[in-house]
Amino acid sequence: MVLIGVVIVIIGFIIRLNPLLVVTVAGLVTGLVAHQSLYSIITQFGQAFTTNRYMAVFIVTLPIIGLLERNGLRDQAEHVVAKIKAATTGRILTVYFIIREVAAAVGLTSIGGHAQMVRPLVAPMAEGAAEAKYGEVPDEVRDKIRAHTAAVDNIGVFFGEDVFVAVGAILLMQGFFEQNHIHSDPLKMALWAIPTAIAALIVHAIRLYLLDRSLDRTLGNKASKNTPKKKEA
Repeated sequence: MVLIGVVIVIIGFIIRLNPLLVVTVAGLVTGLVAHQSLYSIITQFGQAFTTNRYMAVFIVTLPIIGLLERNGLRDQAEHVVAKIKAATTGRILTVYFIIREVAAAVGLTSIGGHAQMVRPLVAPMAEGAAEAKYGEVPDEVRDKIRAHTAAVDNIGVFFGEDVFVAVGAILLMQGFFEQNHIHSDPLKMALWAIPTAIAALIVHAIRLYLLDRSLDRTLGNKASKNTPKKKEA
C-alpha cells in the first residue's frame, strides 16, 4: 500500500492535473499509509525543500529570459550577427564552444546553459548568420542548427569541467579509486583532462566546419537560384 503514491502520480498525470498538487498529495498519502504523523510528513517536505532550494534558481531565470525575448533579445542577436560578413553558423558556434569549455575549465560552469544562453542568444545568432548568407532558412535546417547549438553547450561544459580540480566528476572518480584502494591525485586527474578537452575542441571544430559545408550544399544553390540575374547590355 505504500506504493499507492506512485499510482496517484500516474493517474494525476494522465488526467493532467497540476503536477505540484499531484506530487504533494502523493507524498501525503504515502506518508499516512506508512503510519507517519502529519507533522513528520510536513517536516520532511520542508527538509527536502531546504536541501534542494538551489534548484529553484533555475526556475527564476525562466520569466527573465521570457521578458528579454519578448522585448527583442532574439531579434537583436540576429540583427547584430547579420552585420558581420565573416560570420557563419559554424564559426559562431566554434567561438561559443571555446568560451564554454574554457569557462568550465576554470569552474564557471553556470556561465552558459540552454535556458540562459543557448535559446535566447546563441541559437538566434547562429540562425541569423545562416539567414544573412542564404536568406530564408527552412524549418528542418533551422532545427538542425538549434540541435548543433545545444550540442556545443553540452559538449563544451562536459569536457571543460573535468579540467577544474574541484568539480564533482573529479571528486567522484577520486572517491571511487579510494574505495578500491587505488591511490589518485585530483590535481593530476585534472591535468590529464586537458588533452581530452583539446581533442574534443578539435573534433567538434571539424564537425562545425562540416556543418557550414552542409549548409552551403543545402542552401547555397537555393540562394543562387533566387538571386536575380543581371540583364545583358
